[in-house]
Amino acid sequence: MKTISENACFDGTQGVYSHASSACNCEMTFGLFLPREARDGPVPVLWYLSGLTCTHENAMTKAGAQTWAAEHGIAVVFPDTSPRGDDVADDEAYDLGKGAGFYVNATQNPWKPHFQMWDYIAEELPAVLADTFALDMERQGITGHSMGGHGALTLAMNLPGRFASVSAFAPIANPTASDWGRKQLSAYLGDDDAGWAKHDSTLLMQDKGFEGPILIDQGASDQFLDLLKPEALAQAIAAKRQQATFRMQSGYDHSYFFVSTFMEDHVAFHADALYAL
Repeated sequence: MKTISENACFDGTQGVYSHASSACNCEMTFGLFLPREARDGPVPVLWYLSGLTCTHENAMTKAGAQTWAAEHGIAVVFPDTSPRGDDVADDEAYDLGKGAGFYVNATQNPWKPHFQMWDYIAEELPAVLADTFALDMERQGITGHSMGGHGALTLAMNLPGRFASVSAFAPIANPTASDWGRKQLSAYLGDDDAGWAKHDSTLLMQDKGFEGPILIDQGASDQFLDLLKPEALAQAIAAKRQQATFRMQSGYDHSYFFVSTFMEDHVAFHADALYAL
């Protein structure tokens, strides 16, 4: 573990750290906000998974999560979105390769040697955090934006009992039915779409649902609405009679202006669930 930086932030600490990842076979970087309460003992954890082209830094500096996490005494983890390094495969397109890990374990070359983001987020990074910081890993929530919203929802539904709550900002909600999602899933997982279902929150909602509460915000003026397919997930939520709040926010697009506007609501939503445990 290497400490890249640590800064005082809302009476807590915003840190950036790196470590050698066995899952991704490269050096991985993440941000971690620890509230003041972490000085006295373990605190609940909120994961924030970022979207396409982002690193750990985008949400850490733009989403405003620390303000509200400090108020509720919650840590926030900001992982990177993909493996990095000179030896890591990449693509000229922004929606594949570095910055576009899609939170899956790639089975296809050239992605397979490094793009094991599911294992990294689900197994390796939680173990690193538990061994190093004052975190209560029995109380975890997860959220994310766009590709990260997709990751948050799919991880939450595939790992029952791990997360008390899940939320998302403009998630890629039905990638198996989107030209955008099908491109990435086929590149990473191959053309047999039978293995894609565990990475589609609409299909997971139809099949499993989630045992806790869900909050989703979607900008009604989002430039990527046709690719995100929020209506498919909303219909699946209704059909499943899932405990969920799905809000279409008039006038908002896909940017971090949208995310930061509603971040207070999301952190409070997770705090309610985490402190109810």
